[in-house]
Amino acid sequence: MNPLVTYAVDDRIATLTLDSPHNRNALSRALLAELTEGLARAAADPDVRAVVLTHTGKVFCAGADLAEAGAGSMDEGTKAVLALLTALVESPKPVIARVNGHVRAGGMGIVGACDLAVASAAASFAFTEARIGVAPAMISLTTLDIMEPRAAARYYLTGETFDAPAAAACGLLTLATGDEAELDTAVAALAEGIRQTSPQGAAESKLLVTAERRRAFERRGGELVELSARLFASPEAREGITAFMERRPPAWR
Repeated sequence: MNPLVTYAVDDRIATLTLDSPHNRNALSRALLAELTEGLARAAADPDVRAVVLTHTGKVFCAGADLAEAGAGSMDEGTKAVLALLTALVESPKPVIARVNGHVRAGGMGIVGACDLAVASAAASFAFTEARIGVAPAMISLTTLDIMEPRAAARYYLTGETFDAPAAAACGLLTLATGDEAELDTAVAALAEGIRQTSPQGAAESKLLVTAERRRAFERRGGELVELSARLFASPEAREGITAFMERRPPAWR
């Protein structure tokens, strides 16, 4: 089988590319495993100074793989998502999200978990969980702490789509750029900045930046995994997922 996440290193920067266009880079169990493994590989390589997380196609990540979610229990899937978010937060190498497409649901948590995040004008964002009967449970650990509270409430509760400048204004992004060329220039500049730091300096600085976030993972991670799994198993979520797959409005609409 072809990999769903590709790994490459150039000039001390590891690039992890989500490459599952058939399901819009959804967080299938296989993709989650490959991405978590790729982060571990970069963390263990003393020659790697930073990680760029990007994607193929027009979608950075569509969130949970709803085909898998509709087929059975999400217990293992929710644990795998928490493991990935933990790996992003705890990686000693700074992680930069390079977003040139749409981000939805669980993908929002991945962007939020990265240390730096840059998106082009082609990007759009939405917390769509409530529209299918669930909630942004685990990804609240990597988004609520960086987003302006009123904006977080608006986007969590409505599920509406917003653009890169709005995402930057509310704290989800480091930078919003114009076209893809500008995106690449901005990402390269951030990577070069990290290359100028010492490995120890970058790792210890990241520990300072993520201290409260890591405590929140320890305090609430298990509880939010259970909440997410329970919501996915609920009748409302089953209806929401089925309606989404059948391209029809859910019963509550």
